[in-house]
Amino acid sequence: MSAPDGSPVGAERSIGQLFASATTELSALVHDEIALAKAQLKRDVKRGAMSGGAFSAAGAVLLFSLPMLNFALAYGIRTWSGWNLAVCFLLSFGANVVVAGLLGLIGLVFAKKAKKSKGPQKVAASMKQTAGVLQNAKPHPREPQQADKAVEPVARSSS
Repeated sequence: MSAPDGSPVGAERSIGQLFASATTELSALVHDEIALAKAQLKRDVKRGAMSGGAFSAAGAVLLFSLPMLNFALAYGIRTWSGWNLAVCFLLSFGANVVVAGLLGLIGLVFAKKAKKSKGPQKVAASMKQTAGVLQNAKPHPREPQQADKAVEPVARSSS
């Protein structure tokens, strides 16, 4: 059985090996945090795109549906109710404004979600905290080993 660095379990590692291991792990941590920041930024961009798409859809619905939808709806209301044609056209226009308003609200909700996201800021703060901990770390004082004293294995009971 061996440790992750390939040395036998229970064997003492040198300070150089420990430092190399810590450096490798810190490098992997930084790479993982960068990947996390990229993923969170990608999610925020997708939310922003959804917001822009919803706003565009609201504008397109309002612009392109007004002429044909207004005529069809106004004549349908007149046929159903017998009201004045001008009132029927106003009701038709009001219905289109309500639909565009709902699409605009959906776009606003997505825009607020994209703006609220603090993903990259959290990762940056975590990286600063990790760097601060490592800067303040002091090596553990070690007792000088005596050459004549051999390392004794710890006896384990099998009960």
